[in-house]
Amino acid sequence: MSEPQLSRRISLLQATAINMTDMVGIGPFVVLSVVAETMNGPWFLYAWIAGAVLSFIDGMIWSELGSTFPLAGGSYNFLKEGFGPKAGKFMSFLFVWQTMIQAPLVIASAAIGFSQYSGYIFPLGFWGSKALSGTVVIFIILLLYRKIETIGKISVLLWVGVLITLVWIISGGVMHGSFLEPVKHMNDGLELNSAFLLALGFASVKSVYSYLGYYNVCHLGGEIQQPEKNIPRSMFISIVGIAVLYLLMNISVASVLPLKQITQSKFVVSEFVQQIAGPGAATLATMLILWVAFASVFSATLGYSRIPYAAAKDGAFFSVFAKLHPTKNFPYVSLLVLGGVAFVFSLLFKIKEVIDAILAMRILVQFIAQAIGLIALSKRKGRSFFKWRMPLYPIPVILAILIWAGIFYSTRPYMMLSGVAVAAAGTLAYVIKSKINRKNGNNTPATILPNE
Repeated sequence: MSEPQLSRRISLLQATAINMTDMVGIGPFVVLSVVAETMNGPWFLYAWIAGAVLSFIDGMIWSELGSTFPLAGGSYNFLKEGFGPKAGKFMSFLFVWQTMIQAPLVIASAAIGFSQYSGYIFPLGFWGSKALSGTVVIFIILLLYRKIETIGKISVLLWVGVLITLVWIISGGVMHGSFLEPVKHMNDGLELNSAFLLALGFASVKSVYSYLGYYNVCHLGGEIQQPEKNIPRSMFISIVGIAVLYLLMNISVASVLPLKQITQSKFVVSEFVQQIAGPGAATLATMLILWVAFASVFSATLGYSRIPYAAAKDGAFFSVFAKLHPTKNFPYVSLLVLGGVAFVFSLLFKIKEVIDAILAMRILVQFIAQAIGLIALSKRKGRSFFKWRMPLYPIPVILAILIWAGIFYSTRPYMMLSGVAVAAAGTLAYVIKSKINRKNGNNTPATILPNE
């Protein structure tokens, strides 16, 4: 009996749906108030524009690598190929190492946000909220325990709910009659000085978190149809679509609620709907927001479960993670382990702590290193090697590195140190693993070729 393999069953529509549901999640509804409070002025819209610009530029890097190496695991393969045989093994190991921590944090953040926002409908208290967030993670694992073609259809259904929610919020502001007022006044009192740039950096930590997920399709590279075309297309459609929806949603809310109420509210979108349509509509809107949060957990867990699987299949991680379900052909061990860790994290942490930790852990090992790896790979292989090529190379890559470095600095010293600490611990683990491999005479498999 042949070993089960991943199947290329995810279409462009389904890939875009997976990306967009991962991107939206609970993030924009929870951090909208935090961004406005941090910027402390009508110019808070600039933080959302900054997040869109970074996502679009970084999406070019992911598009080049994702279309050229359309394999399960995404960044695991990109880092290994970018840094070459020796350094690549180390960088890809570091990525999987931090994924085992930050991926459950991403999943937990959406679950925590789900339970937090549900407080608008039924206050749960501390323990009730934790029980709900843990239950969300468990239910997601059960829902993902099935074939990928079924998951693709579920993703489209969840995506429709996401679009309905955002369109309703935006149309509510439009019909209120003063939709463009926040845009007309977004520069009132604005001074382009160091204080503004510092506030923009801190606020962008939260807005960038709300854009994360535009690359989720790369983690599912081995299951995407026509990946050399559909991976870049799904990412850019997702980034542009979500950027427009985020900006319109923020403008819509700011056209109805005063800035002071926005900065102090825990349920700002629900209060916005209550203002324009009454408490019944606000309850319905909250239920739709919870749908969006649930969809995000679903999409993020789906993508991340493929990373330990890809590393294990390549011989660079614990072999048990390479197992596919014998009949449903998905990496069930990886799914169950990440889900289990996410369940624990959902019980332990608060969402603000989780957001900063997610970015601090990922920026150095994944985003900046991945960009550097692309430059190194371009020098070794030439630009014609890539299935999709960005315009104006290497300017977008350099800009992405500089902006990510600024975001990393804006996570503040404690989180910066936590990111460095995770990388340091991963380095130690890699050294120990390498010594054990040499002692046992194990060899790491050869580099993966793009068309494997």
